[in-house]
Amino acid sequence: MEILLVLGVVVAAGFVLFSLARGLFHFSQGHRAAMDGTVRENQVMQNKMMMARVKWQAITVILLVLIGLFAAGK
Repeated sequence: MEILLVLGVVVAAGFVLFSLARGLFHFSQGHRAAMDGTVRENQVMQNKMMMARVKWQAITVILLVLIGLFAAGK
């Protein structure tokens, strides 16, 4: 069971990193979006990536708490 939780933490942390990288990419494209007139779409993507990052961080923390609870129960 602990192995599945650890794998879940690794996968969730990977999704955190992925959504962080995508959010930073869209953040860095802000000037280009202003020039192209796509500021609204760029801001929407930034917000989506921020919410995805927060969601995956919460999932990661919950999995870590579960690992701690299982470790304390032994």
